[in-house]
Amino acid sequence: MKIYADLHIHSRYSRACSKELTPENIDLWCRIKGLGLVATADFTHPKWFSELSEKLEPAEDGLYKLKSSYQKTEPLFKEKSVQPVRFMVGTELSCIYKHKDKVRRVHHCVFAPSLEVAGRINQALLERGCNLKSDGRPILGISSYDLLKLLLDIDQRNVMVPAHAWTPWFAVFGSKSGYDSLEECFDDLTDKIFAIETGLSSDPPMNWRISSLDKVALISNSDAHSLQNLGREANVFTGKELTYDSVWQAVKRASPVSRSQSEQLNGLKLAKTIEFYPDEGRYHYDGHRACGVCLSPAETKKLRGVCPKCHQPLTIGVLNRVNELADRRAGYQPPQAVPYDSLLELDKLIADSLGVRGRHSKAVEQVYWQLVSVLGNEFSVLLNSSLESIEQVAGKKLAEAVRRLRTGQVSLKPGYDGEYGQVELFDPNEKLSAQPSLFG
Repeated sequence: MKIYADLHIHSRYSRACSKELTPENIDLWCRIKGLGLVATADFTHPKWFSELSEKLEPAEDGLYKLKSSYQKTEPLFKEKSVQPVRFMVGTELSCIYKHKDKVRRVHHCVFAPSLEVAGRINQALLERGCNLKSDGRPILGISSYDLLKLLLDIDQRNVMVPAHAWTPWFAVFGSKSGYDSLEECFDDLTDKIFAIETGLSSDPPMNWRISSLDKVALISNSDAHSLQNLGREANVFTGKELTYDSVWQAVKRASPVSRSQSEQLNGLKLAKTIEFYPDEGRYHYDGHRACGVCLSPAETKKLRGVCPKCHQPLTIGVLNRVNELADRRAGYQPPQAVPYDSLLELDKLIADSLGVRGRHSKAVEQVYWQLVSVLGNEFSVLLNSSLESIEQVAGKKLAEAVRRLRTGQVSLKPGYDGEYGQVELFDPNEKLSAQPSLFG
């Protein structure tokens, strides 16, 4: 059994998120993408919690599934077999507080073994005066340490994972408001943090440069604000038993230190992660979006961290921050590290191969639905389908795009200060014909 899992998404009740993010649509798009496990998202929001309670029913221990009466189909997606989707009760919380004379803004992914336990978490937060109605990802005036303690006091099976750990503004290692180590943040509870989320702007090789992170697993999730972004980062589990506890046991065993001690154990295993190219993330390089200034760490150092246009401090990106904390050379890989694949979403790949600007054009959608209907879900197309079969369905150029993606032959333009970077597979002047008949 191979399960693709995305454990950090949002609902329509989170700020700046699509109104299409309903349980029914999430279940449908997980099947389209090839995800077998997804977080419920936003369980602290009263309306969303009520909707989850109504539309989900228990499945394997600690997991849920959408009730059959709510399941949807997509006419353009011809499913060859219905792939069951499981939901894990999980959300993102924002902790903003003062600690050691500095304002900290740290986001965390929080998971519970049941909706009943999630309800107890919600009640405990309400009793501490937290406003859970304002946003699906509420801001809590609670320290990271106190939040973790609260979760463990409610149920020892609750799990907390620092979200997008390197993002400048809202992360445990963020350059603007984070910490230099997990110990500084979590003190005597540090051993309860057994994983961090790498985020879109970093990948495993960047995190491998910090030796203290050998003690934790690296997981990757989409942080999706829309249905189309589900699975843009994910975790791949292999094994026979999928439950809440088996997932987290697999993650615990996935750190380089733990893998060296437990490689022979049976059960669910974190086999690899699916990664964004970190250059495409919104905070990979340093810069100033308002001034259109994007800089490498070396260029920032020469400018002493000051924008050359407005002379204000630059937003220091993830790569620079990793360089600051790293105690290993770039390119180091722990002997027991979990492998990874760097991918690009299929609709972006199609747009690049067609020379179309944007991923939402009718031409892109036409090819997308043809591919996932004929060859299977999106992960199947990107990772498993033969290049010959892709060429038969969508033409020579898309098959070549997939080949280049799989072999890492890409051109990267880094993102910075909230601006997404760009990943391109073809030079604008490159000619590669032979489009399929479905283009007319």
